[in-house]
Amino acid sequence: MSMLLTVAGLSRQFGSQPVLRDISLELREGEVLAVLGRSGCGKTTLLKILAGLETPDTGTLTLHGQDLRPVPPNERQMVYLYQEPLLFPHLTVFENVAFGLRIRNVKEPEINTQVTALLAELELSEHAQKAPHQLSGGQRQRVSFGRALIIRPRLLLLDEPFGNLDAQTRTAMQELFIRVSRQHQITSLFVTHDSREALTVGTRLAYLDRGVLTSFATVADFIQDPRTNIAAELSFWDTIQRTAFSA
Repeated sequence: MSMLLTVAGLSRQFGSQPVLRDISLELREGEVLAVLGRSGCGKTTLLKILAGLETPDTGTLTLHGQDLRPVPPNERQMVYLYQEPLLFPHLTVFENVAFGLRIRNVKEPEINTQVTALLAELELSEHAQKAPHQLSGGQRQRVSFGRALIIRPRLLLLDEPFGNLDAQTRTAMQELFIRVSRQHQITSLFVTHDSREALTVGTRLAYLDRGVLTSFATVADFIQDPRTNIAAELSFWDTIQRTAFSA
């Protein structure tokens, strides 16, 4: 896999408050880097800098070797997905997904072919002519995901995209994300405060703590880092299980 994104020495502060401190990371094509961190640790600021919505104080960002800093957000070929699926309320599901192709002047037969195929893949075919307000939260997030995928972005930036969903729907969306990511070889940076979600979706793992990013060579290293709290949670459930079976 070739290197897609390289970030080196990235720092950002607001007033006297450092938010990101000397961040460095690399992301190869097709990888999903899951970044775990608590609220306020700098995750959203990192994504906004990559998307071009914030400017770093120091550091370099390159995408396929191109310096990203002078590139405006609309030319970075990235899509930033939030918790709230920002859909056009006056457009159908089909037209929401087709929007990116229409503004690129793709011809109608090709739009129909691509959108129909993607809706089927996202299990949205029967909802194609519905308006966003007629959908469940999980369905709206799938439409948002489809609208991002249809334009074939070089990088997906996901800011806790499933955080507002109930547990069952969240699990289903994680499974869908993994399946579609692998099929389309999507490169993503996925930030979350949920350690289980990070382990589920990430092909690589990192932890952001008070603006400092730690990357892990293995899943075992990630689990054993006390800041992720995974080892403590595993120990808790092991204790509960042993207590239940000995009762």
